[in-house]
Amino acid sequence: MLVPIILFSLYYITNQKTMNDVNVQHSDTKNFIDDIPGEFIPIYQAAGERYDVPWTLLAAHHRVETRFSKMEVMVSPAGAIGPMQFMPCTFVGWQHPTCGDLGRGEISDQELTDPEVIDQYGGYGVDANADGKADPWDVEDAIFSAAKYLSLHGVKEGNVEKAVFQYNHSEEYVETVLYYLEKYEKDLKEESVSTSME
Repeated sequence: MLVPIILFSLYYITNQKTMNDVNVQHSDTKNFIDDIPGEFIPIYQAAGERYDVPWTLLAAHHRVETRFSKMEVMVSPAGAIGPMQFMPCTFVGWQHPTCGDLGRGEISDQELTDPEVIDQYGGYGVDANADGKADPWDVEDAIFSAAKYLSLHGVKEGNVEKAVFQYNHSEEYVETVLYYLEKYEKDLKEESVSTSME
């Protein structure tokens, strides 16, 4: 169980410089929430509503995981894949017979996206767009799957920090995700106050 945590930690540390560079590039004159690509907001909101997760938390995860799907390579050294960086065994289910400590498993592409296989093995993959596949590479499916995971790991009970930690087992990751969540929530409140005063 420690091996994926160590591998992800190494991946996270090597990408931290890039994340810091992007943070520095953020303009102080505009809201953080303005950096969220508009095409993803309805997906975050729909997934958040379905699984009782703040949509801004999903945006924060997407931002931290793959800079809103803008990373050239969306496969981590640990084997996490797609826009929301799921380990195949987490997506399909750790009950899959090939899932061991590393979380990659020997899962075929067909199994990886088959909702029936995912149900059988207790995975978190969701077919959000009803195309018959739950695909960790499809941004809509990945965001809904992340919402489901976060909801079931603590957000539903109000324990956001616990759920974020469960997502990748890194305190630094938790701090970064919560940083963006706080910025997005602050911007939303300020926009709401500004609108109500007009």
